[in-house]
Amino acid sequence: MWRSCLRLRDAGRRLLNQPRGALTASVGPEPNPLSPARAYAPPTERKRFYQNVSITQGEGGFEINLDHRKLKTPQAKLFTVPSEALAIAVATEWDSQQDTIKFYTMHLTTLCNTSLDNPTQRNKDQLIQAAVKFLDTDTICYRVDEPATLVELQRNEWDPIIEWAEERYDVEIGSSTSIMGPSIPARTREVLTSHLASYNMWALQGIEFVVTQLKSMVLTLGLIDRHLTVEQAVLLSRLEEEYQMGALAGWHADTWPVTQRHVTSSPQIQKWGNIEWAHDYELRELRARTAAGTLFVHLCSESATVKHKLLQQ
Repeated sequence: MWRSCLRLRDAGRRLLNQPRGALTASVGPEPNPLSPARAYAPPTERKRFYQNVSITQGEGGFEINLDHRKLKTPQAKLFTVPSEALAIAVATEWDSQQDTIKFYTMHLTTLCNTSLDNPTQRNKDQLIQAAVKFLDTDTICYRVDEPATLVELQRNEWDPIIEWAEERYDVEIGSSTSIMGPSIPARTREVLTSHLASYNMWALQGIEFVVTQLKSMVLTLGLIDRHLTVEQAVLLSRLEEEYQMGALAGWHADTWPVTQRHVTSSPQIQKWGNIEWAHDYELRELRARTAAGTLFVHLCSESATVKHKLLQQ
C-alpha cells in the first residue's frame, strides 16, 4: 500500500513541478534559432580539441580561454563569470577533461551557461517563486502512514531538519500524510521569499538547481546554510528509496533497527551503498550535481576574489 502511495505522490510532484528547461554545458556552438529548450538539448561527447586552459579578466568579469579561443555559451555569448573563484572552478572542469569532453560531468559550466543565457527568460522574482513552490511538494514534508518502521525512520531523520528550519527562520512548516501535503502558512512563504531575495540572480539559479535535485526546499536551506553536508542532504532526500533498497537487500521491516543517529552514520544505508546496483550510480550522480550546485551558490555569493593566476598546465 505504501509503495502505491509513494508512486501516486511522485506523480503529483511531476505535475506540480514541470521541467523548466534542461541544463547542459556547451563549448559555444552557433546559436540555435529554434526554441531555448532545443538550444539546451544535451550535447554528445566531443573529442578534446584544446591543450591549455586559462582565465583572464575582462571588462564584464572573468573569462575562460581554451588555448587562444574564448569560451562561449550555447547562445554564442561570451562566457564571463562574476568572480575569479568561480572562473577557476569552471576552468578546472575543462582542464580535467581527458581525451573526450564529457559535457554531462561539467555541472558548474552548465549552471554558468544557464545564468548567462537564461534560456527560460525568467526574472529574479520568478526564480524565487519557482524555488519556494517546492514547499508544496517538499520531500521531507510528505510522510507515509505505513509501514511502522518507515514512519519511525522518517520521524527520526526528517523531523529534526524541519525543526531546525522552523527555528532558524522563525516559521512553521510541519508535515503531513495527506496526498495533498502539509498546509504551508502564507507567512512562511513570505519569510523564505524575503530570504531568497537576498541572493543574486546567479546564486538563485544554483539554489533552484539544488532544490530540483533534492526535491526539497528545506534540505536545500540546510545545505546552503552549512547545517547539512552534501552526503547528508542527498541521503535524507532519498530516505524512502534507501528504505526500499534495504528491504530488497534482505532487511525485514518488522526487524529493522531504526537508528536515532544521523542517516549518514546508519549501518543499513552504508551497507546498501555497497550493493552493486544501478542505485550506486544514481546516488553518486546526485551527490555530484548537488555538490556542484551548492558550490556554485557559494562562489556566486562570495564577494572576495582570489589572487589571479593561470591554471598550471
